[in-house]
Amino acid sequence: MEPQLMHTVTDSVATVVIHHPAKRNAMTAAMWAALPPLLDALAGDPEVRALVLTGEGGTFCAGADISTLRGSPKEAQSLAVGAEDALAAFPKPTLAAIRGHCVGGGAQLAAACDLRFAEEGALFGVTPAKLGIVYASSSTRRLVALVGPATAKYLLFSGELIDTERALRTGLVDEVLPAGELSQRVAEFTRILAARSRLTQAAAKEFAGGRTDRDGYWAEQARGSDDTAEGVAAFLERRRPRFTWSVPFPG
Repeated sequence: MEPQLMHTVTDSVATVVIHHPAKRNAMTAAMWAALPPLLDALAGDPEVRALVLTGEGGTFCAGADISTLRGSPKEAQSLAVGAEDALAAFPKPTLAAIRGHCVGGGAQLAAACDLRFAEEGALFGVTPAKLGIVYASSSTRRLVALVGPATAKYLLFSGELIDTERALRTGLVDEVLPAGELSQRVAEFTRILAARSRLTQAAAKEFAGGRTDRDGYWAEQARGSDDTAEGVAAFLERRRPRFTWSVPFPG
């Protein structure tokens, strides 16, 4: 099977699988280019309430397929940054489910997700210093926001891999699961995400990302939504809320 991004939608959760097992799920130029339009389609699907990004088999993603750098490294980096930015801008909650190596471009993609759950034994690395590549400023800022400047410098200066214990301690991952328990935990947690208010999640995602110019917009969305009334009623009636607000999506 050709290297590709595969996806399914089950119980309101989209799962995107990086499928290139012959090279530990390294991303080819075609795969980088395919991610933004795939994300656009899933963002516009009203049935999708959360997204999981993972790798085929026992590896998340070993980075960019190095053979793609032989032609135009600048073009290859541009494709990777475009895919990363598209993932960061996805308007619904995103979660990276990580096994094995999460390195280079794989770490870029994981950092662009809202949350990262990892299986014990996973390894993380940001490796442009091994290739003489200037890491993109947007990717650097995203990494610093996630783990702080000291850890970001450690990763970027050295290109060394860190284990799940250190990744959890520095904030690179949010949860570490014993071997064999990652899929169950991800399914359980994404069911929780899918049951919560999309209005709350979308606004929180923008605010947490640093937007400071949309307070009025979100106040208007809240006034026009029944989510708050439904949430309060469901709490008082001791039932599951039926939230109806959905992410506005052009076209």
